[in-house]
Amino acid sequence: MKIQHIAFLLLGLASATVVKCNVEGDILYSQKKAWKDPNNVLQSWDPTLVNPCTWFHITCNNENSVIRVDLGNAGLSGGLIPELGRLTQLQYLELYANNISGSIPAQLGKLTKLVSLDLYHNQLSGPIPSSLGNIKSLKYLRLNGNGLSGIIPKKVLDLVLTGNLTEMNVSDNELFGTIRTSKKRVTTITQDAKISS
Repeated sequence: MKIQHIAFLLLGLASATVVKCNVEGDILYSQKKAWKDPNNVLQSWDPTLVNPCTWFHITCNNENSVIRVDLGNAGLSGGLIPELGRLTQLQYLELYANNISGSIPAQLGKLTKLVSLDLYHNQLSGPIPSSLGNIKSLKYLRLNGNGLSGIIPKKVLDLVLTGNLTEMNVSDNELFGTIRTSKKRVTTITQDAKISS
């Protein structure tokens, strides 16, 4: 009886891992469908595979959770889907130098393990979501070279004082407001001249 119980538990754990990986694969495949990919960079993103860890431009940890999406300068266009915020183990979201448009989904603020958010040199518009201030692990926030507008949310600026943020680049956007530099952990804050310091 004990052997059957242990076998059942192991089967349940294995199923949970497969389901988690399939959920991440479903999210990434949905993002693939939302993008135009003229260079077929995402050709290996096959939803019939067990998990996305074998896909090009995806890195996983030992538990087969997605920790990195590396698609800089890939020629992609289209928007970001809110479901990306459900990639709970994601540490690096590298989508720089594409033609990604639309707004930054507020749900990205749920990526509490994110270290680097690189969305620079795209065609993003709208405000910077204040929810990005929830990402206390964030070290690099690069949003420069887009069409972002409005003020930089105080919650995001607070990462300069209370978080691990060491680099924030918001230059070449349509932002306004005040950034006060500090002697804290931040080594680089790059901003437009019209954003006073």
